[in-house]
Formats: sequence, structure tokens, C-alpha cells
Amino acid sequence: MTKDIKHWYSSWFDAPYYHILYKGRDYKEGQSFMETLTSYLNIPEDGTILDLACGKGRHSVYLNRIGYNVVGLDLSPQSIVSAKAYENETLHFDVHDMSKPYIQQFDVVLNLFTSFGYFEDNEDNLNTIKAIKANLKPNGIGVIDFMNSEFVKDNLKPDEDKTVDGINFKLKRSLIDGYVVKDISFTTDGQDFNFYERVKALTLDDFKTLFKAANVDLIDVFGDYKLNKFNNKTSERLIMIFM
Repeated sequence: MTKDIKHWYSSWFDAPYYHILYKGRDYKEGQSFMETLTSYLNIPEDGTILDLACGKGRHSVYLNRIGYNVVGLDLSPQSIVSAKAYENETLHFDVHDMSKPYIQQFDVVLNLFTSFGYFEDNEDNLNTIKAIKANLKPNGIGVIDFMNSEFVKDNLKPDEDKTVDGINFKLKRSLIDGYVVKDISFTTDGQDFNFYERVKALTLDDFKTLFKAANVDLIDVFGDYKLNKFNNKTSERLIMIFM
């Protein structure tokens, strides 16, 4: 059980229950997005990709399978232990804080599926953008796939019960001080647990401010995984391409 909502990611991402709750995610949609995105980016045949906040590495593994040299980084040691089972000569994983530059540069840096905006201090969000830029080769491309905060606010589902592997997760969502907060509670093996997810509700304008401060140029913006045009009110995603 954890009550540290400000640093929720340190415990929740390392908990086995995180992967149980989200095991039903649409992997086919994710793979289709990877194919569409890499085709749009026109990555060289032997191109290098950094998957930043890779979790257990499912997207890193797929990107490697379709021909790219991939490094996956994540803050969670347990996730990286799991991901390392898939390592090969062109696929590697490491524990790393994404707000700091890595030791290597890449053709493309991907930050996918709302793996941004966790930090309490906005300076760390800016440092993450700066780190991505530092991790790019000359003319390299960065991609951040984030929630469309305006759409989320308008369509927030306050309460949801979800049963996975015999565990009944009670989810409560709210907007608190500019963050989208999900309270996750459940009981298993006779023990009560309570975790949080807390993501800053950054808008496109907020990202533009961060990009300007990090000396990053925004190239294009899309609103879904098929790379359709972004609409502030109707798009579910905010996918930003920059360099």
C-alpha cells in the first residue's frame, strides 16, 4: 500500500498489480501504431530507436522485430528485469530516469502512451524534453504520445469497477490541481491496497511552452494512432513530432 501520491510511479509501476490491471490493453492497436509511425518517420533500415519509459518492453520488442536497433529505458527495476529476457544483439534494456540524458544518441526517441507528466516539479518535465533532445542524433526525431487533456476532462469517468484475474479494482478518477488523478483500490489475499496514478493535464500550448524552453522545434501534431489531424476537443490523443 502507498499513500505517496506525488511519487506514485516509484511504487505503482514496480507493483505486480499494475501489470494485472492493464493486461487487457489492445496490443494489436499498439503494434499498428508502431508500423504507421515508423513508416511516417521514414526511419533508416538499420535505424536506432530509444523507447523511453518502455515498461516491460512490449513495444521495444516489436520495434526490434520489424528491423530496428532498440534500447528500452524505464524507471522500474522490476519491469526492466522482465524486459531483459528479450534482449539480443540489437535490443537492450536499462533502468534510467527519463529526466536525465542517456549515454547514447538515436535516430528516433519515442515516449509513448502517456508516459509523461508524472513529476511534481514542472522543471523535471522540461528536463525530460531537454534529455530527449540530447538523446537525438543530428536531424533525429522525437515523438511524445500523450493524452489529449481537453478530451479527457470532458469525458472523465469518475467511477469504474474492473475485475482482472479475480481481483476487483475500484477506480476513482478526478481532476485535482491541474492533474488527472486515478485512485486505485483493491483487496487481494486478505490485504487492502491503495495506489494512485497522477498525470499533469498538459495541453498542446503547455507542450509548446516546454518545447520553446528546450529549444525544440515542433514539426507536426496528430490526434490518434492512425495519425489523423489533431482536434483539441474531439481527438483522444496528442501525438507530437519534434526535433
